[in-house]
Amino acid sequence: MLQSLFPQCGQTQTLESTYLALNLHQQAVKGDVLIYANYITSLDGRIALFDDALGELAVPKSIANGRDWRLYQELAGQADVMLTSARYFRQLAEDKAQDLLPVGSGDKYADIKLWRERQGLKAQPDVMVLSNTLDIPLAALEKVSDRQVIVLTSSQDEAKVEALERAGVQVLQTGEVTGSFIRQTLIDLQYRSAYMIAGPQVHSTLMQAKAVDELFLTTHFTFLGGTKVSGLVDVDLPQAQHMKLLSAYLDTEEQQLFQRFRYVG
Repeated sequence: MLQSLFPQCGQTQTLESTYLALNLHQQAVKGDVLIYANYITSLDGRIALFDDALGELAVPKSIANGRDWRLYQELAGQADVMLTSARYFRQLAEDKAQDLLPVGSGDKYADIKLWRERQGLKAQPDVMVLSNTLDIPLAALEKVSDRQVIVLTSSQDEAKVEALERAGVQVLQTGEVTGSFIRQTLIDLQYRSAYMIAGPQVHSTLMQAKAVDELFLTTHFTFLGGTKVSGLVDVDLPQAQHMKLLSAYLDTEEQQLFQRFRYVG
């Protein structure tokens, strides 16, 4: 069970449907899009530690957990499109990715798939990949061939563009992949809800343009330490980004806090 801390205090509820009940796919006004991000972090602000076995930064196993993953899936279930980076597909090609892009398979997530069907949504969200290099393994793209894949890039490498287009990918080129360009492209493509699951670089790009609307943050009650780490934002911002707390739930079973924020500038 979860204990509500804000805006109601003291009420309890089940984990399942806590986020699915938000109907995020219906929150944007006509002609706009709701962009939301999601992270799990330790008490000392780490979203990733360097994994010697993988040779790169990864979500620490000591804070990753099935209860947080359930809510991750519920957020994916409400998305028209998921925003990710080329790094994810490189990890996917090397079997290093945390999981195939949701909505997940199996009985645990059958209710989410049924919910999407009842809402008139596609079986799986589309995928928008942000990449300046177009270093995207074509073999990895085959694993998401059941949905529309769109790539936003500043690369002018026409050979790579043509290879991606032959694989069925829609490639949109621009001088710089800014947060404003990402948001406007989503609107032009008539998406209403976009779930950002990329790392802090993409997060920062969206924040700098005030192009992201909400943040779902899981704080796991664990200190991780470390020097080769990543946080929610690892670049300079033009100004402080203020947030408004919309809800908070205490998960006493896993000792973590589920929080929903709105970016207010």
